[in-house]
Amino acid sequence: MSQISVFDMTGKKVADTELNDAIFGIEPNKAIMHAMVVNYLANQRQGTQSTLTRTEVRGGGRKPWRQKGTGHARQGSIRAPQWVHGGVALGPKPRDYSYSLNKKERRLGMKSALSTKVVDENLVVVDSIKLESYKTKAVVEMLKALGAEGKALIVTAESDKTVVKSAANIPGVKTATVNTLSVYDILNYDKFIVSSEAVKKIEEVYA
Repeated sequence: MSQISVFDMTGKKVADTELNDAIFGIEPNKAIMHAMVVNYLANQRQGTQSTLTRTEVRGGGRKPWRQKGTGHARQGSIRAPQWVHGGVALGPKPRDYSYSLNKKERRLGMKSALSTKVVDENLVVVDSIKLESYKTKAVVEMLKALGAEGKALIVTAESDKTVVKSAANIPGVKTATVNTLSVYDILNYDKFIVSSEAVKKIEEVYA
């Protein structure tokens, strides 16, 4: 078990806590993390791009000229792909790009990403992330006190509307809960700010 400091929202150290080495202390598997990021990005694709084929373009129902004797190449429609304003041959159509990785890969990818944050000293544990009212300034001050003024991911155990809305318009800051956490988000943000309660929940889920 490795120890890490716990801070309050003012940046003051209030305690030490132990992290489960089976989750936060493994040798990061870069290949699995890469696979998880590619999988996440693929699953985000809408796949709604679409082109019109020659059967879908308006017009072209009549043969433009007779088959033989004109000196021109034979043509059956002015909406064939070689014509201007013709249909597109083999163009993209709506499709689903999503695919899934198996459970062992997903768990290993998450543990690798969390361990990377510990190794890089970018994991910050806060005893409690709570706000009494919607106040962006309070979140900005917390990030400044914790030395996380760049890109930061704030993770809570459960969804907290006050925290989510207070952090929503701060550039480079995103909020997440334990059950919505992704390897992409962990690696994409420089600082990983997590509440003590969320740490316990992560250890329960991935232990």
